[in-house]
Amino acid sequence: MLKEYRDEISNLKQENAHFAKIFEKHNELDQKAKDVDEGRLHLSDAELEVVKKEKLLLKDEALHMILEYKKAQA
Repeated sequence: MLKEYRDEISNLKQENAHFAKIFEKHNELDQKAKDVDEGRLHLSDAELEVVKKEKLLLKDEALHMILEYKKAQA
């Protein structure tokens, strides 16, 4: 997720527990979606849609936090 912000993500994960939790939850949901796509986990289309929407919301929140962090560092 957001590989172009690797350094900022690393710093934020160490400095901000909320960011670390968001990042971890996003990764869990990403793996869950991959497991469904690869047939290791079975979810209904509606359940998968909820997973993907939650994942996107977390990514948006993380990106907002990253951009705020970058602005504060400038």
